[in-house]
Amino acid sequence: MADSKESEKKESITPVKNIPSFNPGDTVRVMYRIIEGKKTRVQPYEGIVISKKGKGQSKTFTVRRIGAGGIGVERIFPLYSPNIEEIKVLRTGKVRRAKLYYLREKKGREAMKVKSAKKKVLKKKVEKKKIVKKEVKAKVVKKPQSKTESK
Repeated sequence: MADSKESEKKESITPVKNIPSFNPGDTVRVMYRIIEGKKTRVQPYEGIVISKKGKGQSKTFTVRRIGAGGIGVERIFPLYSPNIEEIKVLRTGKVRRAKLYYLREKKGREAMKVKSAKKKVLKKKVEKKKIVKKEVKAKVVKKPQSKTESK
């Protein structure tokens, strides 16, 4: 009997909203409903997800953005809040950590670059491949010339 009561509670807690799957490192836009007196409006909040915590209905995620003057602003959202109208995943990031707290120490644009380190490595590899290909072509061109000269 205790099991059936627990399952009923879990079903009643389960939210009906469709929430997209996102991870730390992703850039998201959260449409959050704000109540000011008798008026309500929707405020978009866009930034990088730096952490996800909790389980069940108490799950939260932290979004960090760079505000005016280059100051970092973080906001913690309950995942199943009735005030969240919509969550859009704008860009997926490739990171190796679950918590991106190291972004707090970075300033300005550095704090918003999640995938940039990976791109730099790829560019260096591509440049090395181009240099190797040029050297191979140069060697191939020289060999036939030496054969024709010997005849």
